[in-house]
Amino acid sequence: IVYVFYNPTDSGAVQLTQQNLDMTLEWCRFSNILMPVFDEAADKVTQEFPDAGKVVMGKVDCDKEGSVATRFHITKYPTLKVIRNGQPAKKEYRGQRSTEAFLSFVKKQLEDPIKEFKNLQELTVLESDKRIVIGYFDRRDQPEYNIFRRVATNVKDDCQFYVGFDEASRTMHPAGQPIIVFRPDRERSNDLDETYTGSLTNFDELHIWVAEKCVPLVREITFENAEELTEEGLPFLILFHSPDDTESIKRFTEVVQMELLSEKQSINFLTADGKKFAHPLHHLGKGEKDLPLIAIDSFRHMYLFPNYKDMEISILGSCIENFIMDLIVMKLFHLIKHPHSHQKVLLKN
Repeated sequence: IVYVFYNPTDSGAVQLTQQNLDMTLEWCRFSNILMPVFDEAADKVTQEFPDAGKVVMGKVDCDKEGSVATRFHITKYPTLKVIRNGQPAKKEYRGQRSTEAFLSFVKKQLEDPIKEFKNLQELTVLESDKRIVIGYFDRRDQPEYNIFRRVATNVKDDCQFYVGFDEASRTMHPAGQPIIVFRPDRERSNDLDETYTGSLTNFDELHIWVAEKCVPLVREITFENAEELTEEGLPFLILFHSPDDTESIKRFTEVVQMELLSEKQSINFLTADGKKFAHPLHHLGKGEKDLPLIAIDSFRHMYLFPNYKDMEISILGSCIENFIMDLIVMKLFHLIKHPHSHQKVLLKN
C-alpha cells in the first residue's frame, strides 16, 4: 500500500500503476484485512479535502506492478508510505490502522510546518537540541518562499522551520534577497550556523542542501526509531554514552565527519543512551560504569571497539575506520569462534 500525496480522486483509494504513479498483494491476508479500512479512509479524506491535487490515498498491487514495488523498495506487505511533492518520505506510516487514525494523520500532514517569528529575539530562545532552518523573507507571496515551504513540507520530520517577514527579518538580509540559514543541534555538534548559497528558486537544489543538513551523519537511536533504522539495511556503528554526557557525542560526531564520511554508504553512525539500552551492553559484558564505548551491530552479532576512552581524537578516526573495514571484509566473523581476539584483529594495520 502506498500512501500518496499526488493527484485528485473521486472515491476510495486510487489504484496506482507504473503509468499513473511515475503496496499490497492480493493474496496477502493482512493486506486484505486493511483494504476496506483504507478505502473508507480514502473516501473520508476526499470529503474532508475536496480540492483537486491536495491529497490522495492510493494503493499498489505489488504482484501486478513489480516495477513500482522495486522503485519504492517494498519488501513486506502491507507497507504504508508517504509521498510529498513527488518524493517518498523516509519514514513509513506506523500508526494505528483505522479510518479515524488515517484521517487524523492526513490532517497532520497538511499542517503548515513553518512557524513564523515576529522579532529576532524569538530566535534566541529556540531549543538548542533541535536542528533548525530559518528563512528571512520580505513577504509571504515571494516565489522563493513557496519553494522554501515545499522543501519544509518534505523535511519537516528532521528539522524545525521558522520564517520571518518584512520588519521581523529586515536587518538580516538585503531587500529583495531572501536568506536561508541552517542552525545545527548545539548539544550534539560544534558546527556553526551555515547560510545557503545556492539558488532559492530551484526546488531540487534547495531540497538537497536542507536534507543533507537536517538528516545528520550521526543520528540518535531510540526505541521508537530502531525499527526504521534497521530497515535501512546497514550495520550500526553505535556510541553508547551516559544520559548527561554530551562531550563524547560531540567528539564522536567530529570524528565521523572528519574521518569516516566515505563510509556512510556502508554503515549507519548512531548514538545511544547507554542507560536506556542497558540490555545490549549487558551482552557485551559492559554496564553503565563502562560508558562511553563504541560497538558495531551487524544485526547478528555485536562487536566491541577497544580502548575508546584512551584514544586521542587524532587517531580515533583511523582506528574506527579499520574497525569498520574489518566488518565489511568479513574479518570480524571469526570472532564468533574467537571472542577474545578482537583487540589484535580490529586494530592491526
